[in-house]
Amino acid sequence: MHLILRRLPAAVLLLALIGGAVPQELEGQTPTNPFRPDYDWGQLPDDRVWGATSAIYPSADGNIWVAERCGQNTCVGSDLDPILLMDPDGTVLRSFGAGLISWPHGMHVDREGNVWVTDAWANGAEEYGLGHSVLKFSPEGELLLTLGTPGEAGDPPTHMTRPNDVVVAPNGDIFVVDGHGAAAPNRLMRYSADGTWQETIGETGYGPVEFHEPHAIAMDSEGRLFIADRYNNRIHILDQEGNFVAFWTQFGRPSGIFIDENDLIYVADSESGPATNPYTGQRNAGWERGLRIGDARTGWVFHFIPETWNNPNLGVTSFSGPEGVAVDREGNVYGAEVSQRRVVKYTRLHPMMVPVRPEG
Repeated sequence: MHLILRRLPAAVLLLALIGGAVPQELEGQTPTNPFRPDYDWGQLPDDRVWGATSAIYPSADGNIWVAERCGQNTCVGSDLDPILLMDPDGTVLRSFGAGLISWPHGMHVDREGNVWVTDAWANGAEEYGLGHSVLKFSPEGELLLTLGTPGEAGDPPTHMTRPNDVVVAPNGDIFVVDGHGAAAPNRLMRYSADGTWQETIGETGYGPVEFHEPHAIAMDSEGRLFIADRYNNRIHILDQEGNFVAFWTQFGRPSGIFIDENDLIYVADSESGPATNPYTGQRNAGWERGLRIGDARTGWVFHFIPETWNNPNLGVTSFSGPEGVAVDREGNVYGAEVSQRRVVKYTRLHPMMVPVRPEG
């Protein structure tokens, strides 16, 4: 049996056996890392320092949207703009959002260039009428739509509780994964393009269409929803009607997911580790933190960028790798880090190995 099958988890082996022959480009291969990290990417203006980041997404013009937590791990009471548009060299082009967001967590940019940000929750947010909401901004920063009731946790149709991430389908339907933290609800909510709640999908649990902290969401070219079911250490794939498609464990303990136009999937594993942790619970022992890159159609993993703990400016011990992940149109990868409070740019050194997908 080929080496790559011996090194991958049982779930991938089963997927390979079901899918047929191993693509020729993957024979005898293990995941490689064709990227060079830049730990100093992103120079903020006016002596501003990076706060925690997890919300990041590319714009159609080649720039990168980032929402950082106002130089710390909260924007409550801050007058800084948390939402930044940055060019690939890390220069801030414009910013907005001061006073509108308490704890930016997830981000999506739709086909019209509008910027969607989930404001989960932070201590003191209710006093300012913030949190528990999803905000849609124009590219210039005009607030166009609010989902949920800012400052109030609750249930649909009018409320949500600590939303994690959002994605917009080509037909305008909006999908929100709701519930950050062990005690929060675990659900997928669907809204129409005008923000009207349509349905809630899923509940807390371990089986199909059951979640434990659905931390991120992305959509492939077929419209399938890829949910980072983090506490369950898996990617949970559903169709848009909420029907179960598959569980994938070969991408580690997922915190962030990005799928590009070629159906390459980029998954940020920020929490895997050998033991339990007071912040995150069971940490997917036996797996290494980092960014895994593969094929969203077949599930193959063919690149791995390991996490690096090396931010000397913090003076604290990191327990988390990149949570958010994005890719620019040149194929460079960006990892948004919470505990290390930065965005790392991983420059692609040569064309990535992409498997030939079997026909049919």
